[in-house]
Amino acid sequence: MSQKFDVVVIGAGPGGYVAAIKAAQLGLKTACIEKYQDKEGKLALGGTCLNVGCIPSKALLDSSWKFYEAKNGFSIHGISTSEVSMDVPAMVGRKANIVKGLTGGVASLFKANGVTTLQGHGKLLAGKKVELTAADGTVEIIEADHVILASGSRPIDIPPAPVDQKVIVDSTGALEFQQVPQRLGVIGAGVIGLELGSVWARLGAQVTVLEALDKFIPAADEAVSKEALKTFTKQGLDIKLGARVTGSKVNGEEVVVSYTDAAGEQSITFDRLIVAVGRRPVTTDLLASDSGVDLDERGFIYVDDYCTTSVPGVYAIGDVVRGLMLAHKASEEGIMVVERIKGHKAQMNYNLIPSVIYTHPEIAWVGKTEQTLKTEGVEVNVGTFPFAASGRAMAANDTGGFVKIIADAKTDRVLGVHVIGPSAAELVQQGAIAMEFGSSAEDIGMMVFSHPTLSEALHEAALAVNGGAIHIQNRKKR
Repeated sequence: MSQKFDVVVIGAGPGGYVAAIKAAQLGLKTACIEKYQDKEGKLALGGTCLNVGCIPSKALLDSSWKFYEAKNGFSIHGISTSEVSMDVPAMVGRKANIVKGLTGGVASLFKANGVTTLQGHGKLLAGKKVELTAADGTVEIIEADHVILASGSRPIDIPPAPVDQKVIVDSTGALEFQQVPQRLGVIGAGVIGLELGSVWARLGAQVTVLEALDKFIPAADEAVSKEALKTFTKQGLDIKLGARVTGSKVNGEEVVVSYTDAAGEQSITFDRLIVAVGRRPVTTDLLASDSGVDLDERGFIYVDDYCTTSVPGVYAIGDVVRGLMLAHKASEEGIMVVERIKGHKAQMNYNLIPSVIYTHPEIAWVGKTEQTLKTEGVEVNVGTFPFAASGRAMAANDTGGFVKIIADAKTDRVLGVHVIGPSAAELVQQGAIAMEFGSSAEDIGMMVFSHPTLSEALHEAALAVNGGAIHIQNRKKR
């Protein structure tokens, strides 16, 4: 007799494992299917984010920044050191231990909450049945009242630069280098390309980023993008915009990359090449032809605002559906879906999902950019405050960047918070909390912020919206 569950989740990434835990907490008999195995061949929960994405990249970003600061930033504090060196295998080993601890933590949470873990490949059949194929090829049919599809995404491959995970790598391979490449190429100046490029640049690689678009970080506010390009160039990243890669040829331990830009056809040689041109949903072999679930033209599962698919009782969340490919978005969709399965009227505010790039300085934003609002014909007031005027940033020797707050000129309601600088992600989250409750710039300006903190930059930017900043000169009103 086949196993039967109230909820079956396919995928144990940040969307799937959170949904499974929440479902079990709400008293639903829950199973979560995952096939991903670590290097030791053991089941590893947590999906791309925990295993080969957000967490390991942050570990390397932090390690490389500490090295960079020790080498270049300690003397200003009066700290002298002898020659600082980086043991790359030790850095990568630390990253692996963090991943192991967190994936093991998810397994413990499953156990504590009574979630049944099923190892293997899950495929949705007709009638909310799920086919589970184990690693040895044995097949079992599982029945469910509700199915949540959370199979995530994988890196996009491009024909001009086929990944071999030796010389040409994707984001996963870039986390495993055992030595610093002398000449490193990165295709794509998106979040992943900039984060991984900056890790290896800090450790001494000569990094060239090839970006096909003419605009740098087009999703960010233009003022932030401009500042970021200036800063990263100063840090040694050679960012070539409007550079379309047309081919690559691996010769032993190096690769010659061909690209076209405004000046015509070019070629450049690297020791390693990272392909980071985005990610695509994993929907291959996820759905039987008669499952009834519809895909859109790009291979994403079609869902409504509540993540309901075209089949009643089947939901899809995270990177396999529309919207930003972000772990926190996937997790919250998982919570919303399970709450709705229990009959609660949960919903998500898709307008206030923060975006973060974990370079140094950090870049983060929530809400709309000034350009978008202008296009929509919304009149706005803007307040900015530079970290160069922040006592806390000066004390930390981290004064690059600024906070920018955009408010509706008529109502003063905050419509966007954009930060490039120290702790940008944390400051933007404060902005997101304020915006969730419909705050005006005046509301934020009237709150008491502790001194000295980086948060005061948010406070001052809010005051600056209406010409009331204290620690910088206010713009004269026209």
